[in-house]
Amino acid sequence: MEQYKEEFISFMAECGVLKFGEFTLKSGRKSPFFMNAGLYVTGSQLLRLGKYYAQAVHEHYGDGFDVFFGPAYKGIPLSVAAAIAYSELYGKEIRYCSNRKEVKDHGDKGILLGSSLKDGDRVVIIEDVTTSGKSIEETLPVIKAQADVEIKGLVVSLNRMERGLSTDKGALEELQDKYGFPATAIVTMEEVTRYLYNKECNGRVLIDDNIKNALDEYYRQYGINNL
Repeated sequence: MEQYKEEFISFMAECGVLKFGEFTLKSGRKSPFFMNAGLYVTGSQLLRLGKYYAQAVHEHYGDGFDVFFGPAYKGIPLSVAAAIAYSELYGKEIRYCSNRKEVKDHGDKGILLGSSLKDGDRVVIIEDVTTSGKSIEETLPVIKAQADVEIKGLVVSLNRMERGLSTDKGALEELQDKYGFPATAIVTMEEVTRYLYNKECNGRVLIDDNIKNALDEYYRQYGINNL
């Protein structure tokens, strides 16, 4: 596993973003883990987070893009942080763009925040986590209405590796099939489990034998493959 992935897994745990126990998801599933990207709240955390996104984007897409698009609302700080980090790490200026939930009719008018979009722009979408693909379904028409752009791909922080509610495919694979662009994550839940199993983090073991058994059972029932 790449070093930045190992660092990112430890970072999620340190920030309390990734928790283990018993959680009820919106889908009604009882999950042994939960991720809340809203807990990245400090400047140093966002700086580090942006660098992990930038490294993942560079690994999968190189420099062949012009804009980071962050869907409202959680995607807004993520796209800003990633653009700052990308400039620092790779020396290329990437514009950031996000959408508003409502069109602004005064001052800085329109549906977009940050950079405008123009014909020929190559866009990478930055999200926190995707389970159903609903935010992408809402976001793509907004992007396409602004200009004739090319969507290079989607990057999320964690691939939960779960089957969808209506198919046996995972959320990222469903998005790829539906929209025709690649979708990837900084890390997968398989990588998280392998790295944290029986490993001390912040003075305690987050995935002990009991949690590992719960994860195995969850993925036997809901996973696209076993961990």
